[in-house]
Amino acid sequence: MEKKFQLKNTTIDMIHGPIFKSIVLFAIPILISSVFQQLYNTMDTFIVGRFLGDTALAAIGSVNSVFDLINGFALGIGNGLAIVTARAFGSGDQEELKKSVAGSLVIGLASSILITILAFIGIKPLMHAINVPSHVFNQAYSYIIWIILFLTIMFAYNLAAGLLRAIGNSVMPLLFLIFSSLLNVGLDILFITQFHLGVAGAAIATVIAQGISVLLCIIYIIKKTEILIPQRKHFAYDPALYKELLGQGYAMAMQSAIVNSGSVILQSGINNLGADIIAGHTAARKLYMFCNMPFTAMGQGIATFISQNTGAQKPKRIRKAMRDSYLYDLIVAIFMTVFLGFCAPAMVSFISSSHNPTIVNNGSLYLRIVAPNYAVLGVLMQTRSALQGIGQKILPLISSVIEFFGKILFVIAFIPKFKYMAVIFCEPTIWIVMTIYLLFAFWRTDFVKSGR
Repeated sequence: MEKKFQLKNTTIDMIHGPIFKSIVLFAIPILISSVFQQLYNTMDTFIVGRFLGDTALAAIGSVNSVFDLINGFALGIGNGLAIVTARAFGSGDQEELKKSVAGSLVIGLASSILITILAFIGIKPLMHAINVPSHVFNQAYSYIIWIILFLTIMFAYNLAAGLLRAIGNSVMPLLFLIFSSLLNVGLDILFITQFHLGVAGAAIATVIAQGISVLLCIIYIIKKTEILIPQRKHFAYDPALYKELLGQGYAMAMQSAIVNSGSVILQSGINNLGADIIAGHTAARKLYMFCNMPFTAMGQGIATFISQNTGAQKPKRIRKAMRDSYLYDLIVAIFMTVFLGFCAPAMVSFISSSHNPTIVNNGSLYLRIVAPNYAVLGVLMQTRSALQGIGQKILPLISSVIEFFGKILFVIAFIPKFKYMAVIFCEPTIWIVMTIYLLFAFWRTDFVKSGR
């Protein structure tokens, strides 16, 4: 007899009933949550550009890829650990679910402490390695060091939100994040305009606001989601479970780290093109991240849906979900292409708080060329998330290695010759190669082909 947990009204049932509707209902709060999470960093960019000028904006932009590397690693571990919990939830095994939560807490805490130590030691050599310009180096360091010192907060939020989403609850992490994002904006303005803390003030505001969202998540879990609260017995070491948690968590973290390491290397090429191009690209990348969110949210929805349906042994629902998601990617990409075709210059100028033609034109060109390729990026994201959802670790990781070496190739061979145009075409070219590989890998897996 099929087991089924008692679900609360904030939880989406993904194992039964309509497929695409349940994914979309689950993904919408993630999409809105992603918007507010991106506001942490984007409002830093907007407020720094408006009140501190283009040089300060270039300082944040020069280490933006480092921020993405750190944030992506934290998000990867949290999502990876949550996939194991989602499979336990889908199978109806409450004891296994609680054990997976306990193991996730242990691994998450240990990982955050270790990464903080390594990042603190290595940040200055890394900044030199990626050619952060000397005239913005000190400002850039004063920003990124605050993020590094409080990495545990970032890890804690991503794990707490990931565990709530693993049981189908994407609404509450959104509500907590909305509150803390609004707080972050207020603190940004306060620390920069009143306390005169410079770019460091933007980082401090981010840390405080994110810390509050962690506290809100923890309080909610304790009071409302008993299913996610392990007892002392659940912390007993289970070799097979810990192997799966470590494998899934670090596979996704390494995937993110490899991708973002490639972005750090790409940033080193961008940092050689001058402060105006750095500032323009920084603003464009902020907008790119917003436009990317409908695909990212769908990817997280697909990962949770497929994890639960893998646990419930329902491959037919998985195949149908993937086909629906690909159609969604195409429709959203068409909308983004039209929207950015008309609005890119105004948006770049607004985000950068600059009317410098070099900054606005380069940022707009990037957005307009990348936009049609969002359809490819969406299929890439959904397929990679699906592989992770069915428990594959190595196949998604290989796709990240492809991206990593592709970016190295562009930095060495193309950016010195073609300058910013090579930067623009770098990722879309790599996405096409990765997507072909991932589609082949996913649709040939035994589980996906089973039960036809």
